[in-house]
Amino acid sequence: MKLFTKGLLLIAVPSFVELALLGVVFDTQERTAQAAQWVDNSKQILYQSSALVDPLLRQAARVRTAMVTRDAALIDRHAVWVDLNDRLAKLDTLVADTPRQAEHVRNMRRAIDGYREQSIAISQALHEGRSVTPYIALETDALPRQIALFRDELGEFDAVAAQLDADRSIALAQRRAHQQYALIAAVIGSMLIWAATAVVFARSIGRRFEVLTDNAERLGSGRPLAAPLSGRDEIAGLDTVLHQTDARLRVAETEQAALKTQLEARARELAAVNEELRQETQDNEMFIYSVSHDLRSPLVNLRGFSKELHVSCDELDNLVGDAQLPEKEQRRLTHILDGDVRESLHYLRTAVARAAAIIDALLRISRAGRLEYQWQRVSVGRVVGRVVDAMQEAISQRAAIVTVRELPPAWGDPAALEQIFSNLIGNALNFLDPARGGRIEVGALEPEPVDPAEPRAVRMRTYYVRDNGLGIPAAYLSKVFRAFQRLHGDVADGEGIGLAVVRRTVERHGGRVWVESAEGAGSTFFVVLPEQPVRF
Repeated sequence: MKLFTKGLLLIAVPSFVELALLGVVFDTQERTAQAAQWVDNSKQILYQSSALVDPLLRQAARVRTAMVTRDAALIDRHAVWVDLNDRLAKLDTLVADTPRQAEHVRNMRRAIDGYREQSIAISQALHEGRSVTPYIALETDALPRQIALFRDELGEFDAVAAQLDADRSIALAQRRAHQQYALIAAVIGSMLIWAATAVVFARSIGRRFEVLTDNAERLGSGRPLAAPLSGRDEIAGLDTVLHQTDARLRVAETEQAALKTQLEARARELAAVNEELRQETQDNEMFIYSVSHDLRSPLVNLRGFSKELHVSCDELDNLVGDAQLPEKEQRRLTHILDGDVRESLHYLRTAVARAAAIIDALLRISRAGRLEYQWQRVSVGRVVGRVVDAMQEAISQRAAIVTVRELPPAWGDPAALEQIFSNLIGNALNFLDPARGGRIEVGALEPEPVDPAEPRAVRMRTYYVRDNGLGIPAAYLSKVFRAFQRLHGDVADGEGIGLAVVRRTVERHGGRVWVESAEGAGSTFFVVLPEQPVRF
């Protein structure tokens, strides 16, 4: 049974019982109110009946006085009959549900009506001057016959009304007592039924919740769970889910232990590979440095000897001219000296210069990886300002416009950052399109939000150098940061290592660099640098 159904039952059963108790209470209250209304009705009947005799007796006294004084004005008072009729009408309404009392009221009305007719007859006789002797006998008795009848009926009426009033008062007291008992029984019954409901809830649902809570705590602390709960309600479903979760966690722990073992093994392998790679990188840098440094001496010798050979060729050329050799031999020697020998010397000196440039480039790459940086907070705006000031002559020659936006500070080495922006801005100047006005923009993007869940996260700032130059073909974008890669060799001189040095320097700062470009539309180089010290 679902919890919803159980809850409805736990609410419905006590509610039905309470409704029954409330019905009893309401019925008792209704009966009590009815009894109170009956008592009030009896009081009203007694009050109305007690007010009927005096007006009628006063009217009888006035009739007798009128007969003695022969003054008809004493009798002609209709207000008394109106008052008596109103009171009888009220009594008739009040006793409508009591046939015996209603009969008494009708008898009293007939008696009053008979006496009224007699009074009217006496009044007419007095007005007409006739003798009232026939009526004297009727009025000389202690009471007229109609009034006597009226009093008899009223006496019986009052006796019955008094008895009814007493009976109804007793019944009202009993009803009120029953009402109190019913109310007390309803309150006690309501308390008992809800107490029973609470006990049932504690036994059927509360204990199940305790088992479920205990299993949840056991699951959280990694202890074995208690036996699953029986039933098909939501609590049993949750308990089943807890047991399934526990089983999955056990499997996951086993898999995690295996993965941890594999991860530790891979970590050791990675550490070994990283150490080997570091050693190889160091060896390569040392090799490049050593080779480039050791090659300098032979190149110096080659350059010196080639120069000596060039001077010797000039001296031989002078000697041949002064020797006055035969024309044929002279032309032959001149052709050898001015042609083959000088051309060979030119190629030799060009190759030596090229080799010297390559060695210098190798030394620059080697130094980029071996220099000790002076880490500090660097004002990138000032660094770029110095670079732009140093390149003012080249900027003026190319009639270019360089715009420097607001640049936030970065964390790094001032000289290294100056080299980064010098290479990027220099490349932008070198590869501007001569067919249109050159524009170069240096700025920074909005900072990326730092993930608060990553405690080692460092805020990074992205700078850019944008130009409207020749652009880079899509096929060449993946090679642009490699050493000795030159796309537009006919446009600008160089060995093609500037961007390689930029990439190496940026990576040593914990950042990255990339380019977005379209051929013929210009290029944008992005550089990401830390805004604060990198926590390793």
